[in-house]
Amino acid sequence: MSVIIETSVGSITVDLFTDERPNCSKNFLKLCKIKYYNFSLFHSVQSNLVAQTGDPTGTGKGGESVFAVLYGEQARYFDMEAAPRIKHKQSGLVSMVNNGDGKHGSQFFITLGENLDYLDNVHSVFGEVVEGLDVLKKINEVYCDEDHRPYRDIRIYHTIILDDPFDDPPGLQIPDRSPEPTKEMLSSDRIGADEEIDDTKGRTEEEIKEMLEEKEEKANAQILEMVGDLPAADVAPDDNVLFVCKLNPVTTGEDLEMIFSRFGKINSCDVIKDQKTGESLQYAFIEFESTASCENAYFKMDNVLIDDRRIHVDFSQSVSKLRKSGKLDKFDDKKGDIPSKYVLKDQSRKSHGYDLVFENDDDDKSSSKQHKKGKKNKKKDTHSDSDSDREKKRHKKKNKHKEKAKQRKRSRSRSRSRSHSADGDRYRKNKRDRSGSPQRNYSSKYGENDRRDNYRNDKRDRERRRSRDRDYRR
Repeated sequence: MSVIIETSVGSITVDLFTDERPNCSKNFLKLCKIKYYNFSLFHSVQSNLVAQTGDPTGTGKGGESVFAVLYGEQARYFDMEAAPRIKHKQSGLVSMVNNGDGKHGSQFFITLGENLDYLDNVHSVFGEVVEGLDVLKKINEVYCDEDHRPYRDIRIYHTIILDDPFDDPPGLQIPDRSPEPTKEMLSSDRIGADEEIDDTKGRTEEEIKEMLEEKEEKANAQILEMVGDLPAADVAPDDNVLFVCKLNPVTTGEDLEMIFSRFGKINSCDVIKDQKTGESLQYAFIEFESTASCENAYFKMDNVLIDDRRIHVDFSQSVSKLRKSGKLDKFDDKKGDIPSKYVLKDQSRKSHGYDLVFENDDDDKSSSKQHKKGKKNKKKDTHSDSDSDREKKRHKKKNKHKEKAKQRKRSRSRSRSRSHSADGDRYRKNKRDRSGSPQRNYSSKYGENDRRDNYRNDKRDRERRRSRDRDYRR
């Protein structure tokens, strides 16, 4: 009740659930017996999910059950087995693929993840992998495209039945040996399972080094194209242009042209200078009329002493000459001839509040000068405005102080008038009391002691008011 599946990445041993899934197990065993799965592709591998195979066409749309081999096209599929329920709870479970309406054919998959509950009651689990879990790990880590098809083919080479409890049905033709694969079975648009992908095999160290340098150059060219320094990755500078660096600042283009002219005719010799200062940047480009002259100068002039400096010579890697000459018009993306392969996600530039000033544009110069004059006038106005504002603030402060002083004087005068009126009222009341008026008769109502206490209290109140008035006057 076990089957060994030999694949291009290793062997897998599967134990079948013959008691729980008799039809699925019988179908799988008999298909293995007639070598139906030989050279079938793992046409879909989803990482940490499933690895699907069992379709001889390799498309995921074909395949039929063993009953179709016995009874014809009407028995191409058989009903799925849902009882007893077996869940897809672990990796390494083998399950038949549901072809629609609860039908199974020949396709099956092996789970590469755990707790795949959404596959329950849709596909029938009929076995599990007991040996070869490392092979499943390799399958899980293969590189696939958007359709989950591996870039390198993974095939079933052979199936070996260790134990078969089911009798062979009549009419089942079992081959004596595994049949040879046809070209159609092995044809693929991907890397073959047995195909060698080692590019360095059979090459010398120098050839391997050259191959790696070419790959590095292509990668650098693609990066320059993405950045925008090159219009296209396959563009190359002319072979007749020589790059010279480590020059002495006093060395001029005429000096270089005189020195390098012995190798052949020179079309141009340009020492690159700083645009603002006009000083030499200590490197130059020399364009020869012929490529042979350029190569001869490259071999003869490297590390030569010129004006007390040992120069370095190499072939030019710049395409600025080609841009100026118009040879790169066919690569210009602005004309729309060749659409750009790479697009930046965020092409908007954040403004930092600075205006751009172009030295070659006269209009921009005049506008910038006017703008500067306007700024100066604004600054003057702001200075004048600031002086006047300061004087106003000073006047306001003085007025505030004067108003506060006036308010203090008013409050003092009011308090004095109130204190004088209160003292007069009390004096009149005391006078009436002494004269024996009925309003305040201390002797008759309170007695002699009470009258003395009231007199003392009145005296204390008068002294307090006087001291308060003195404080206000101060």
